[in-house]
Amino acid sequence: MHLSIVTGSSRGLGLAITEQLLQRGHRVLAIARGDTLPGAPADADLDVWRADLADPAPVAAQLREWLAGQPAVASATLINNAGVTTGPGPLAETSLTELSNAMRVGLESALLLTAAFLKATEAWPGPRKVVLVSSGLGRRPMAGATAYCAAKAGMDHLARSLALEEATRPNGARVVSLAPGIIDTDMQVQLRSADAAAFPERDRFLGFKTGGQLDSPATAAAKLLRYLDRADFGSNPVGDVRDA
Repeated sequence: MHLSIVTGSSRGLGLAITEQLLQRGHRVLAIARGDTLPGAPADADLDVWRADLADPAPVAAQLREWLAGQPAVASATLINNAGVTTGPGPLAETSLTELSNAMRVGLESALLLTAAFLKATEAWPGPRKVVLVSSGLGRRPMAGATAYCAAKAGMDHLARSLALEEATRPNGARVVSLAPGIIDTDMQVQLRSADAAAFPERDRFLGFKTGGQLDSPATAAAKLLRYLDRADFGSNPVGDVRDA
């Protein structure tokens, strides 16, 4: 059996990943604030947790306990996809609550869930993989999205550091912070609708839409899973689905 854990699974990229993993015959644990595939067939090998990753510590503790009670599997993968954005605009004009929420969901939850996953599965003999769904904005700064850029850049360095640790451990996990390309999601709608005075790159995002440069969530999920299947997955801890 192949076990995959997906966060942010109720919509967008996370939902598409969950659907495609189930089609592959994986057992999936889906974690999100909303319902994930409420109409899924009764025989779908799907566990759903409704949880708010703005408070990630209890969810990570629950994951560690749940995994400790599971039998070893052929392979285990954690896909940290959950993330939120603040309203487009300058950092100083963004509410402190929004900023805290963006960092806790976008980075802290990935850190804690990954720690729980690695600890609970350390004795499992099969391959283990961790995907941190990053963004090109973790590698290219952008005014008006400072918290999002910071969270994604943090994911990249988390992957680099964690890969060094896991390389020294027996059956260490392979880790990649992976940019999934430009996807037609609610975030894109938000950026295209922003006040140009507060978000100077609005026209660039309008161009992505009018130029047909946006992948559907299903297309992006397929690219991510193909990257996950690569024999050299983890050889570089920071990657992009568009890499040759």
